[in-house]
Amino acid sequence: MRLLVTGGAGFIGSNFIRYILANYSEIEIVNFDKLTYAGNLENLADLDRDPRYSFVKGDICDQIAVNKAVAKLGTGALIVNFAAETHVDRSIVDPGAFIQTDVYGTLVLLEAVRKHKVARYLHVSTDEVYGSREWGSFKEDSPLQPNSPYAASKAGGDLLVRSYCQTYGVPALITRSSNNYGPYQYPEKLIPLFITNLLEKKKVPLYGDGKNVRDWLHVEDNCAAIDLVLQKGKVGEIYNIGGGNERQNLEITGLILKTLDLDPKKWIQPVADRPGHDRRYSIDCGKVRRLGWRPVKPFEAGLKETVEWYRENRQWWEKVKDKQLDFKKLYQQWQKKS
Repeated sequence: MRLLVTGGAGFIGSNFIRYILANYSEIEIVNFDKLTYAGNLENLADLDRDPRYSFVKGDICDQIAVNKAVAKLGTGALIVNFAAETHVDRSIVDPGAFIQTDVYGTLVLLEAVRKHKVARYLHVSTDEVYGSREWGSFKEDSPLQPNSPYAASKAGGDLLVRSYCQTYGVPALITRSSNNYGPYQYPEKLIPLFITNLLEKKKVPLYGDGKNVRDWLHVEDNCAAIDLVLQKGKVGEIYNIGGGNERQNLEITGLILKTLDLDPKKWIQPVADRPGHDRRYSIDCGKVRRLGWRPVKPFEAGLKETVEWYRENRQWWEKVKDKQLDFKKLYQQWQKKS
């Protein structure tokens, strides 16, 4: 069986490829990735000699490249789409790039799935499409109320997937996961940014009052859930995937500081909140649990492992962190335009 993984050089995609190859001997994987700032082939350097793994550089917005890659898969192939622009801060200052990749790129993939009769297409999305809520949890049929250009672009992609299922009978499924953490995450997201800043003896920029709540999911648990949905999920359905670890950003910051034996009073730098910052995410994961999935990584243990990974792989993140944008400067430019 052949599996095309788009965005496989990114954080979740590379972990998923490693997970599949470790658990299935009969699957061949083609990694299709544009290699943007967040795509890094070093994430999979240990797989270069594995005959079951190959890499194709390509953009999901490129119809010719996508059709060529999908046509080579043969009958019975599977596609999992991780390729996306994902960082909320970047979407605020450059929303067009998010619409292009997350919406138009999804359209290109769906057309290729339809043309080449792919067996299953799994679209990886986010809980951010639901928006924010003060109490309770979102279910898969909850209204989509995105509050950032990033979330809106992902919601747009999700709706395209639904429409292709309904109109053309495309065998597609959607997963919506909560905030992932773990090894190989680009250090612009909260956990790796804060860990690497502290390892560099820099303060951590905490938005607003730090009381925004996110549900944290270890990337390996997410990979296991995506694999299960790909195999046993019902075509046309959506599956929420959450870790059951709702924590305030301030609490996460404190746990990282505690792991590194640092004083919170000296290392936290409060900064003005970003525009449209959702207060709380919470998703009901009963549907994927009924398929037989449970998260197995305890949060405190997973966080400690993640801190140690970044401590031990400084060369990896120092290279990629050089590509980071100065969001303070970009926000100032954005505000002037507004």
